[in-house]
Amino acid sequence: MFRGYANTAGNPERAGWRVERRKVNSGAIRSVGYDPSGQLLEIEFSSGSIVQYSRVGSETHRRLMSAPSMQSYFRDHIEESFSARRVR
Repeated sequence: MFRGYANTAGNPERAGWRVERRKVNSGAIRSVGYDPSGQLLEIEFSSGSIVQYSRVGSETHRRLMSAPSMQSYFRDHIEESFSARRVR
């Protein structure tokens, strides 16, 4: 598990929300974390950048994690569908 950043306000769109990420076996995606209470999806890419996507439902996260191609699911269902904020 990897630790994301910490936020004290309970608003996942503000800098520093803590998300635990799990390492995944996907070419462009290194690790994925999800906070169901804040509906925050955090993805670390193989480039080293980390992006948080807000208002992501738990079903979307579940489908991402079980997708045959995590990268394709991300491109088709997440990348342009949710507000994103780069944290690193």
